[in-house]
Amino acid sequence: MKNCNNWAIASQKPLIAQLRNLPPPETIGYQDELQIVELLANQPSPEVILAIRPTPALQTRMSELLHRNKSGTLSRSEEVELDRYLLLEHWVRLAKAHAYKHLQTAA
Repeated sequence: MKNCNNWAIASQKPLIAQLRNLPPPETIGYQDELQIVELLANQPSPEVILAIRPTPALQTRMSELLHRNKSGTLSRSEEVELDRYLLLEHWVRLAKAHAYKHLQTAA
């Protein structure tokens, strides 16, 4: 899964750089998969999708797990948790890429 995520991130770097330059109308925090599914099921506008961000608590937890992963001290359950968060982040990136593309074609 980690190699797949590295490729996905590398292939989206130009798009990610462009997305960072767009000011979100407001930040919409998420903590888990259910919140993302519920949000996307409501078919939000592209601007709302671009405003999606992990909550500070989730950012802190992901940072901790990434640091422990680098140092090789992750337990098996933490490895599963990190993979789950990375997949969740990938879903959000895909949704943002689609939203950005939609805004570009509408402009």
